[in-house]
Amino acid sequence: MTYVMRPARADDLEAMYEMAKLTGGGFTNLPANRPALTAKLERTEAALARDDDAIADDLFVMMLEDAETGAIRGTCQIFSQIGGSWPFYSYRITSHTAYSRELDRTFRNRSLQLVTDLEGSSEVGGLFLHPSARAGGLGMLLARSRYLFIAMHRARFADRLLAELRGIVDAHGNSPFWDGVAGRFFGMGFREADEFNALNGNQFIADLMPKHPVYVAMISEEARNAIGVPHETGRPAMRMLEEEGFAWESYIDIFDGGPTMTARTDSVRTIAAARHAPVDSAEPANGRRALVATGRLASFRCCMAKIQVNEDGSVAIDAAARAALRVAPGEPVCWAPR
Repeated sequence: MTYVMRPARADDLEAMYEMAKLTGGGFTNLPANRPALTAKLERTEAALARDDDAIADDLFVMMLEDAETGAIRGTCQIFSQIGGSWPFYSYRITSHTAYSRELDRTFRNRSLQLVTDLEGSSEVGGLFLHPSARAGGLGMLLARSRYLFIAMHRARFADRLLAELRGIVDAHGNSPFWDGVAGRFFGMGFREADEFNALNGNQFIADLMPKHPVYVAMISEEARNAIGVPHETGRPAMRMLEEEGFAWESYIDIFDGGPTMTARTDSVRTIAAARHAPVDSAEPANGRRALVATGRLASFRCCMAKIQVNEDGSVAIDAAARAALRVAPGEPVCWAPR
C-alpha cells in the first residue's frame, strides 16, 4: 500500500472536518469548524495559483492520501510567513538573578514575557494523522514532506522555521497553563479562547493581555509544571523535530504553554539533504528507502520509495512509487534519504 502527500483541494473539506473532530481540542490549526476549514482551503488554492517567488502570507494545506483508494488519512500545514495578517505572540521565558548581601543569598526567578520575536518566520504545523494510520512510518512522511516542499519552493519561505507543539490539555479539554496565567485576564475557559483564536486570530490577546512580565513563582504549581511541556500525543512529533535540527529556545505558546521549536531553514536535515535528479526507467536492484517528491505547487506529490542512485546521478524508483508520484522516466524528482 502506497501513501502520497499532495496539496489539499476544495473537495477535501469533509475529510478535514472529520479529522478535526478527532483532535480532542487544543489544536488551533485544525478547528472542527467547516467555515474555518473552508477558509484554509481557499487560502491554499490562492497560494498554489500564485506562481511568483515572493514571500507572502501563504498557507499550504497538505493531505495524506491512500494512492489506491483515495482515502485521506492525515493532514499538515505550512505557513510561509507568520505575523502578516495579525501579530504572532509567544511567551519568552527569561531569568532574573538577584543577590542580597545582608542575607548572603542569591535568588533566581523566571518570568514570562509577551513577545513577537518570531514574526516573519515560516511555520510547519497542523499535523494530524488518523488514528487508524498511526503505524508504518506515515507520521514521518507527513512531517518530512513539508520540508521537501519547502526545499522545492525555497524562495517562498523565510530563513527561520518554527513549529508549535500542543501543550498539556486534560481529558476534559482544560489547560492548567491557561487556567493559571492568561485565563485570569480574559474571563473565559481554555476551550472557548482556543476556538475563538482558531476562528478569529489572537488580536484579542494584544488587546487584553497585560504587557508586564508574569513571574513564574506567582502562578500555580500546575501551571508551572506545564511550561514548555508537550502534550503526550505530541512527544513523537517533538522527537522528529529534534532529529531534523529543531530546538526549544524558551518560547512557549500563550494559550497552553506548549514548546515552540525553531530552526534555521537551510539547516533542517531533510532540506539540507535534498537532492534533485532525473528518473531512470529501470527498477532499483539494491535500493534504499527514501523520501521522493515531484511537481511544483499544485502538482506537488511526495511518497516513500525504494530508490537506487546511479553513477550518472539519475535515480531508479520502484514502480509503485513512480505510479503514485505520476512521474515518467527522464522527469525530475527531489529526494532525501530516509
